[in-house]
Amino acid sequence: MTTKDLITTEQKQKILSSMFSGRDQFKGNDTAYARSLGIDLSVYKSLQDGKTEDILSFGQWLNIGSKFQTAKNDYEMKLVRTEIYCALEDNFNFCQATRTSMILVDDCGIGKTRCAIDIISKMKNAFYVDCSQSQTKIRFVKQLAASLGCDTTGKYYDILETVKYALNIIENPFVCVDEFGDLEYNAYLELKGIMNATKHNCTWYAMGADGLRAKITKGINNHKVGFAEIFSRLSDDFVTLVPKNPEERKEFYLKLFGDVAYINLKNKNEVNEVVKKCMVKVANPFEGKQKGEHGGRIKSLRYLETLLKVRE
Repeated sequence: MTTKDLITTEQKQKILSSMFSGRDQFKGNDTAYARSLGIDLSVYKSLQDGKTEDILSFGQWLNIGSKFQTAKNDYEMKLVRTEIYCALEDNFNFCQATRTSMILVDDCGIGKTRCAIDIISKMKNAFYVDCSQSQTKIRFVKQLAASLGCDTTGKYYDILETVKYALNIIENPFVCVDEFGDLEYNAYLELKGIMNATKHNCTWYAMGADGLRAKITKGINNHKVGFAEIFSRLSDDFVTLVPKNPEERKEFYLKLFGDVAYINLKNKNEVNEVVKKCMVKVANPFEGKQKGEHGGRIKSLRYLETLLKVRE
């Protein structure tokens, strides 16, 4: 079997459908859109004309499919409009409409990333950067450039300046930087410079888990250059979606697991059993440490996905 056989014709059609739908949300020209996909204009035009055989490499199919999160295996959970999805959608739309930047810090495994990617794919001039895949400043800037449809070849300084220019001429751009806590220190400083250069036009939404809160708080308390400035540009506050009150938190997770399980389980009678298993706490070394308590956190949607696979 060759690499080209690893992606089926059906999967290719799903990727192409998502790619052409995504064009409607991209404000730039076809050349810029093709660059954002990692291909050149002639290849994009060929795909528009219905030519798919030997047009894209295996890696290019993977890159484009990953960008739109399409054509995945059937065992992946169906996307559900949970409370997290609706809250993120409201946040994204509010931020873009008012040009207000924010930072979300919340529990891991509640579906932030998957919801964000889907929401952004439906927004105008909205872009997504996964910082876990671009931890250094060079990789971060190049990934951002690729998302915007900028050329990523040439000198780093030229790419950086093109990114700033693009974010200033695109109409009301919105950038979600996910796994924000994974960035290296120099990448934060570079981002601060980009934010300063685009502050009158670009909106930013940073996301991460509790480690991000600790990283930024520690940086500010230690007077480390850049952290206070970035936090200020992200509205000087941490947004959270999961309630902190124990009873409200329990109810939140019951509904989250229940909503996702109901849509994904063929046998609806198994929903309560699956949800109950997800509500069992697992050890969390960061919780209850001050009082010497055991602490713990409720299991995540990743655990729920494992349970669903077992039942297939």
